Amino acid sequence: MSQSLDRALTLVGELAGGPRTLDELSGVIGVHKSTTMRLLRTLESHRFVQRDGVHHYRLGTRLFDLAHLALEERDVRRSAEPALRELNAKFGYTVHLASYEDGEVIYIDKYDSTHPMRMYSRIGRRAPLHCTAVAKVLLADLPPARLADVVGAIEFTPLTANTITTPAGYLAELERVRAAGYAVDNAEHEDFIHCVAAPIRGARGEVIAAVSMSVPKVLLDFEGLLSRLPDLLATARAASVECGWTPRD
Repeated sequence: MSQSLDRALTLVGELAGGPRTLDELSGVIGVHKSTTMRLLRTLESHRFVQRDGVHHYRLGTRLFDLAHLALEERDVRRSAEPALRELNAKFGYTVHLASYEDGEVIYIDKYDSTHPMRMYSRIGRRAPLHCTAVAKVLLADLPPARLADVVGAIEFTPLTANTITTPAGYLAELERVRAAGYAVDNAEHEDFIHCVAAPIRGARGEVIAAVSMSVPKVLLDFEGLLSRLPDLLATARAASVECGWTPRD
């Protein structure tokens, strides 16, 4: 481990015990105050540390954000597993669990198809934002200002003849997702596979993940895929309840 990294982590660990002065922190890592200040400024720029008055420091909000995301991801995987595994066993199609983190949609769990023809994907892989059903579900729940920033940064690369290629078209699609309560990828990402996805909600009703079912078109046509939608929505509902969501009806 580099000396600077070691010192920075030591500072963060020390601040976990409460606010400290510059002198106190310099004493902990055994360096001059100017060196400690440079480390603190770097940590502050990434929101791991924040100043609390003159030469006083406390933990910043970024550390709590990361801890929340890590716990939330681990909890949703564990909580959603029974419902997702049951859906996979019922139809034998590929089932994915995805989450949104810092501008990216990432597959955090997967249940492989039991059919001879399978799709390539893996846990940890990023899902394209503009042409996957899971991304549509997750982005549809973002606040308007944040959504505008995310959509503004998307490169709408056409991957198939059905791929949405404009911000306006994509925002209109997200409106449909909000109204319908689910999203589809009608051969938009890969021309031989289509997919349907639904939101998994947390205790406050916020969308914390998306569950999807992906099927090669040679196994099931699009109308057939939509006929499985009630089962997917029931799965998402069951997983949401396990994640702390309370249905209103």
